Amino acid sequence: MLRIMPVGDSMTIGSAGEHTWRHRMWRHLGTTYGGPFTLVGPRETLYDKVAEAPTSYDYADPDFPRAHLAGWGEGWLHMAPQIGEAVRGCGADVLLVSLGLIDLGFYTNAEQTAANARTFITEARAANPRLYMVLLPVIPNVRAESDADFAAQVARLNELLAKTVADLDEPRSPLLLASTPPSYDINLDTYDGTHPNESGEHKIAAAFAHAMYQGWDVGEPYEADA
Repeated sequence: MLRIMPVGDSMTIGSAGEHTWRHRMWRHLGTTYGGPFTLVGPRETLYDKVAEAPTSYDYADPDFPRAHLAGWGEGWLHMAPQIGEAVRGCGADVLLVSLGLIDLGFYTNAEQTAANARTFITEARAANPRLYMVLLPVIPNVRAESDADFAAQVARLNELLAKTVADLDEPRSPLLLASTPPSYDINLDTYDGTHPNESGEHKIAAAFAHAMYQGWDVGEPYEADA
C-alpha cells in the first residue's frame, strides 16, 4: 500500500464546498497507478470561512480518503515541527508538498523560508529514511502581480527550493521539484487571485502527477477529467 500525504496551506486544505486538488490527485491515481494506495495524514477537514476554523467536512465529493496535513495560514514554518510525528503516525511513503506563499506573506523572507524547508526535509527523513517527496514551487498569485518586492521574494524562494532539491536529493529518499503549471492563470484558475477553483485544482494535481510520472514512473500523464 502506497501512502501519500498531501502537505500544504490554504490551497491544499481547501474550504467548504470544494473538491480540492487532493481529490483530483486521488481520482487520477485511482485510474493510473495500478496498485493499492491511499491518502494519509493527521487531519481530514476543510476550512470553514464562516467559522474561521478548519471544522468543515462539506466536500463537494466526500467519498475519498480525505486525510492530509494542511492548514489555512500555515507554511513551512509551521509544518517543519509537525512533519516528523505526522510521517511516523501515518506511515507516509510519499509527501506532496505545496508551501511557501504564506511564509513569504506573513512570517519569513525567502532565505528563512528555504531554511525551514530544509528543516522540514530533515525531520521528515528522520521519521522515514526512505521517504519520497515532491515540492511544488510557489505558483502565481495576486499579490505577486501587484507587489514587485513580493514577486522578487517568490522568485528567490523558488530558486532556493530548486537548490534545496538539488542539494538534498539522495537515492534512498529522492526529492523532486514539480514544475509550476505552465498555463496557470490567476484570472481563470482561482476564485480570488490565490485559491484554486476547479480548473486550478486540476492544474495543481497535474503538476504533482507529472513530476511523479516523469521522475519515478508512477502513474500516467494527467487527464483533466480525472
